Amino acid sequence: MKTAIQFGAGNIGRGFIGMLLAQAGYHVVFADVNPVIIDRLAQDKAYTVHIMDVEKEDHRITDVDGIMSNGTEILDAIRDAELITTAVGLTILPRIAPTIAAGIKARKESGSKAPLNLIACENAIRASSQLKEHVYAALNEEEKAYCDEYVGFPDCSVDRIVPPVRNEIPTDVVVENYYEWNVEKASFKGGIPEIAGMNLAEDLMAYIERKLFTLNTGHCITAYLGVIKGYETINEAIADPEIYKLVHEAMEQSGAGLVKKHHFDPEAHAHYIEKIISRFKNPYLQDDVTRVGREPLRKLSATDRLVKPTMTAMEYGLPVDKLILGIGAALHYDNPEDEQSVKLQTLIRDNGVVDAFREISGVTDEKMLAQVKEAYGTVVK
Repeated sequence: MKTAIQFGAGNIGRGFIGMLLAQAGYHVVFADVNPVIIDRLAQDKAYTVHIMDVEKEDHRITDVDGIMSNGTEILDAIRDAELITTAVGLTILPRIAPTIAAGIKARKESGSKAPLNLIACENAIRASSQLKEHVYAALNEEEKAYCDEYVGFPDCSVDRIVPPVRNEIPTDVVVENYYEWNVEKASFKGGIPEIAGMNLAEDLMAYIERKLFTLNTGHCITAYLGVIKGYETINEAIADPEIYKLVHEAMEQSGAGLVKKHHFDPEAHAHYIEKIISRFKNPYLQDDVTRVGREPLRKLSATDRLVKPTMTAMEYGLPVDKLILGIGAALHYDNPEDEQSVKLQTLIRDNGVVDAFREISGVTDEKMLAQVKEAYGTVVK
């Protein structure tokens, strides 16, 4: 029996990665700190994924288990696993890395020469590489050498909208039909696992930036404009003609930069934009604008979904005014329940919008800073 460990038994873990692994014949062990979810998975050994789209489907996922990621069972699980995936959020990777490192030590001590691959399925650029750094920080030189030989950290790009929908059975999950999971082929150790739905990518960065500059950029701009206009969900916000127009134009501007940088076919990328924006309209997902807009400091950082596509387009001398309006909308995000939003508004109040944005994003281009200031004042009129 081949075993995969999925760190993170949340909606993405169960509704996307865990589902694909189980359907590929893995015994999937979910590891999490949520006892309600873990106990139910351990009890039922199954859950249901509800696909809510134009066509509705239910998929019963079986041969699964649940263990606490901070318990004693996890080390034995890591010692015997063929594959480890994560969907915990980028900020949690440093917290699970020592546990993974301890499991790798257990593999070494048992004399195992079986390859192990760890794929961090997070909304971030090269999350597996970041996880690797955290894991290696907990290993000695001999253990690092073992890791170099037997443990792979393939980076990936993931794309599926899985909103927090409350189900009668807490382990069941609602997802959209569309998904993409692109994994860097060259970074696997040993044989590459055969998983339907996992696309092996030669040029992963092109896939990462296509998703980041299109889905993530459009999604968060829709959310921030939606908050400003008082909408509660993404599908409500994108139904507003003004928001739809601005978001579509911003995605076209980020797309123009992608076409130049990665030599994408312009017509094919235009179709990709239409596909992505149509997903925002899905009335069955009811995705909260506050969920999509959360952690604005991260989203406004230099390498993330607002600043990076803007800077990329600027490098090629392309228009960026709609992308900058999106940045202006993000700077207005004021949610007292979001720690980063509170910090953002404090920075703006104490330092002004230009200095706050400069500190958050690292942008020093005076022309862009002036445009951001103007957009900040324009977007709420």
